[in-house]
Amino acid sequence: MSSAGARIAITASGVSRHFGELAAVSGVDLSIARGEIFGLVGPDGAGKTTLMRMLAGVLRPDAGSITLDGIDVLADPEAVKPRLSYMPQRFGLYEDLTVAENIFFYAELFGGAPAERRARTAELLEAAGMAPFRRRLAGQLSGGMKQKLGLVCALIHQPSVLLLDEPTTGVDPVSRRDFWAILYNLRESGVTIMFSTAYMDEAERCSRLALMHAGKVRLCDTPARLKQAMPGVLLAVSAPDPRAVRAALAEAPGVLGVLLKGDHVNLRADSTARAGEFAAILGARGIAYTAITPEAPGIEDVFVALTGAQAAS
Repeated sequence: MSSAGARIAITASGVSRHFGELAAVSGVDLSIARGEIFGLVGPDGAGKTTLMRMLAGVLRPDAGSITLDGIDVLADPEAVKPRLSYMPQRFGLYEDLTVAENIFFYAELFGGAPAERRARTAELLEAAGMAPFRRRLAGQLSGGMKQKLGLVCALIHQPSVLLLDEPTTGVDPVSRRDFWAILYNLRESGVTIMFSTAYMDEAERCSRLALMHAGKVRLCDTPARLKQAMPGVLLAVSAPDPRAVRAALAEAPGVLGVLLKGDHVNLRADSTARAGEFAAILGARGIAYTAITPEAPGIEDVFVALTGAQAAS
């Protein structure tokens, strides 16, 4: 659901899509307010790309309805195009054209006065930190700069809705930071952004998140409320050998889930009072540990807990 009283930019109702016997997307309902950065999180095969392609009008659903800025996407896809920009995982840049030539090509597709296009191009290149590279061939750009160029091309016609399918995958941290700075500025100007990501730190930056698993939206809420919805409590077990800790405690009484995270294990339990019991188990097996402490859950912990609990449903 969206914020009360907010103007709705995107509505999906009962949207489904099958590929043969596979239900890629099943009965998805979403309502996204204007000016939101709405995140879509899920593993590969969850249905994120298929859902985005349907919202963009690239792929027709088998069932359901989609509106964008009040326009029926299925009945009148041409009316939606000037308001929408969709940046797929592999954006169609022309590597033998320069940065400026790529932007000019996409600007030509949407028309508009040449003076306005030039001003818009200069504004976007400056915002993306790419003005010094306007004459460089796209094929000679780094991965992060290619993604920023793709975003500039996607924004050249000033869309009101922007759909981004994992645009920062494989992008260096500095370029990811620059990418998000552009998105925040777009949000301030009222652009609605739907952003799928595999990075949980990026999920935390979204206004709301939809957690997708096996073609369905399992939960949809703000990051803070999703964390509150996680069943159980989280205990962080720091240890020299976290894999041994995971093996020893995975089936212990009161354990709801175990997630290996670097040099520690996030242990989801039914109560913080179990910490003493877990310490006793590790001690009895001769497994060294540094500390067992309560920890606030992150989006990754929530997602693993919720999809693990619902995968069989």
